[in-house]
Amino acid sequence: MHLGIVHSNPQIRNPHERHERTHNAIPSTRYGRRRRARSPWHGCMLRRRGLLGLLGHSGGDRSPEQIKEAGEIVIGIFSDKAPFGYIDANGKPAGYDVVYGDRIAADLGVTAKYVPVDAAARTEVLASNKVDITLANFTVTPERAEKVDFANPYFKVSLGVVSPTSAEITDVSQLAGKTLIVTKGTTAEAYFEANHPEIKLQKYDQYSDAYQALEDGRGDAFSTDNTEVIAWAIQHPGFRVGIKSLGDTSYIAAAVKKGNTALLDWLNNELVELGQENFLN
Repeated sequence: MHLGIVHSNPQIRNPHERHERTHNAIPSTRYGRRRRARSPWHGCMLRRRGLLGLLGHSGGDRSPEQIKEAGEIVIGIFSDKAPFGYIDANGKPAGYDVVYGDRIAADLGVTAKYVPVDAAARTEVLASNKVDITLANFTVTPERAEKVDFANPYFKVSLGVVSPTSAEITDVSQLAGKTLIVTKGTTAEAYFEANHPEIKLQKYDQYSDAYQALEDGRGDAFSTDNTEVIAWAIQHPGFRVGIKSLGDTSYIAAAVKKGNTALLDWLNNELVELGQENFLN
């Protein structure tokens, strides 16, 4: 599976980029099976809004120069969504978004401070100046583009559906009258609400709770980005991704506060350079 810089999104402008790379490419990372034991971030970190409130005016509309002067960039990521953002066995942030975030920080000459966010709060933390950048596996949509500015996308996905192997869901028609687990504020929630009213949705704020509900049998299946459910199922015997691609192809990109053109332009130029050196291959 690959992740790569994608330059085909009409909402993204980058005058330096004229070619298109639509293959997938990602830096390799390792992640273990999610343990039931709480991570060191759990407890205080899962009270995200309380934590974010303590950060004050730490990001949002800061330019690259202001970030350099501060010596730190604040990046919103998931803490429970492997392989994009999760807590490793040592209690530290890990995943694709952390690899990307670390590189952004290094090229700015600053340190990276990672703040865990819920899916539904990814635009809010930018608007309220809680973070400089949201990575958090952020899918570009027209509705979100009205609230934040997306940089050039670097990953493409579609939806997937994972279910127990003993009652595998291989077609969306099998979900009629059944309970599908989704995470609030995600493209999976929006897709099923718009296209499949016959399916009962069971919604959770956090990915970890959604997966736990699936393991506990509180729902018949769980849907989110296909890359994630495929990775999760590999680590969890007894579950299988019966629907590997559903809905339109979506693009994932870093986002900045609406109107922060200085940081947006810096990110787009950074992606051009990373593409030239195959960092994301």
